[in-house]
Amino acid sequence: MNRVFSPAIFSLFLFLFFRCSSGQAPAEAPAPPPPTNITKILEKAGQFTILIRLLKSTQVANQINSQLNDSNSELTIFAPTDNAFSSLKSGTLNSLNDEQKEELLQFHMIPTFLSLSNFQTVSNPLRTQAGDAYEFPLNVTTSGNSVNVSSGLVNTSISGTIYSDNQLAVYQLDSVLRPIGIFQPRPPPPAPAPEKPKKKSKALSDDTPADSAGDNSAAAGKWPVAAVGVAAAAGVLVFL
Repeated sequence: MNRVFSPAIFSLFLFLFFRCSSGQAPAEAPAPPPPTNITKILEKAGQFTILIRLLKSTQVANQINSQLNDSNSELTIFAPTDNAFSSLKSGTLNSLNDEQKEELLQFHMIPTFLSLSNFQTVSNPLRTQAGDAYEFPLNVTTSGNSVNVSSGLVNTSISGTIYSDNQLAVYQLDSVLRPIGIFQPRPPPPAPAPEKPKKKSKALSDDTPADSAGDNSAAAGKWPVAAVGVAAAAGVLVFL
């Protein structure tokens, strides 16, 4: 015997089914994105093996990642390619001590976010994370969409954007920016000249000796007169 379901029973079945389905737990929110990692960004881009090795050996990679974990920090990085490092004179990197290698990397970093259009309005020299602009000057000029970067020893241009997220910008360079402070140190700037001592009043110095001389002369002229007077008085007394 076949059972026939009435439309009312079928509707009730659908109602209970959808009600049970709607009672399921809501879908989980998407996980937050992983923290920014500079070496992973460069690994994904390729052709930055030497730069990655330097970042890791000097611990600068950890410094960058820690800096970027602070939501208020910004950074712009110029990333030389493997070919750029290979174009250096043989033994250049090996001749640098650990401090100089760290300064070389920091010279390629600007502690603010710069989009390509921002380079048109920046003031030279740019302040890098290497510090002193006298020993580590970095200047930027633009021509249309081209951005030229100069260290004083090397002139090169940005050849591509590797990464940009409004906090971090990474730009590709085809040459290594060699800073003057490492590869051609300059003598320190001259110290400011000391202030000259103020001259004494000439009128005061000229008048004083003359007055003293006049006083001495007057005093000398009075002594003979006084002596004669005394002698005369004495003579009078004797004769009396």
